[in-house]
Amino acid sequence: MKGAMLPGDSTVKMMEYDIPKPGYGQVLVKTKCCTICGSDIRCIYREHVGKGPEGYQNKIAGHEPCGQIVEEGPGLRRFKKGDRVIVYHISGCGVCHECRQGFMISCTSKLRAAYGWQRDGGMAEYMLCDEKDLVALPDSMSYADGAQVACGFGTVYEAIEKIGISGNDAVLVTGLGPVGLAALMLCRAMGATMLIGMDTNEERIRIAKEKGLVDHAFLPSDDVVDKIKALTGGNGVEKAIDASAADPARQVAIRATRKWGKIAFVGEGGTVHFNPSPDMLHDQKSIYGSWVTSIWKMEDLVEHLVRWNIHPADLITHRFPLEKPMKHTPLWQAETAEKLPSALTRSLNNAKGNTFYHKPGAS
Repeated sequence: MKGAMLPGDSTVKMMEYDIPKPGYGQVLVKTKCCTICGSDIRCIYREHVGKGPEGYQNKIAGHEPCGQIVEEGPGLRRFKKGDRVIVYHISGCGVCHECRQGFMISCTSKLRAAYGWQRDGGMAEYMLCDEKDLVALPDSMSYADGAQVACGFGTVYEAIEKIGISGNDAVLVTGLGPVGLAALMLCRAMGATMLIGMDTNEERIRIAKEKGLVDHAFLPSDDVVDKIKALTGGNGVEKAIDASAADPARQVAIRATRKWGKIAFVGEGGTVHFNPSPDMLHDQKSIYGSWVTSIWKMEDLVEHLVRWNIHPADLITHRFPLEKPMKHTPLWQAETAEKLPSALTRSLNNAKGNTFYHKPGAS
């Protein structure tokens, strides 16, 4: 079978691999769709800079996979051949405190291995998965929907659940890549009454407006906090989500939030500078850090996406073939060289002729 490996020199290397055989408690999944996260570009594609959980071990890339089980190993308890599945991209030890809460992302055991990082991932025709890492994909959702859930939508849903979103809330999202757009899409479904976006890239703002995901959108400016407060009776938003990892955007998220408001930091990396007393303490604001999600929360999200009748795949804009990713390398290089506040992402799908998907940006 064909699989994509990332040498760390801004290229994609296609290699031939044996189709793996599932062992006890494992399944063989035919990959149908797999998105590329901003972390793949930040830590692997351009250069192998990741350490620890982000340490790439020259495996088949892709940690946002979705597909169909085509072969069963012995000892399965729930899933079977023919099932459509999303793959939770961290395979934890299963017995530590974090794993027992479903947060395999936070497992620190030596047995922890991330698909596409420390074990083979989804940028191949087939992938070997542990049954415990699977989430059922309903028939009403496409494989592309599922791949979006596997990391980006799951990640932002966790943050949204931490700060809580309802019809009482005006929400600001800074950084309108796929994670930021996902935040807007989910907040809209959860009843937020005003959605405000901010990004340095006008194309991202155009997409957010075109998809009906924002009521107001701004480019950064010295008076952007005042503009946001003017939309909310001078008070600021109840909830803010930063998906940019950019220091100035994080400052806006904090300062544009009203008294007693809640802010979630989702974008990876970067720094932030603010004055705790006037910016947070005196106004009783709370800042939440959120990293990926738990597998049970991912199942919860899938159930709600069906109920809300929204499709994460609506954010996908381009498709590229798996067999010839090298010819698309200039596009990758051009986009990642723009120094946007959040990295761009792509995805790969081999449901019909092996296809890459590309999304308009990510954190």
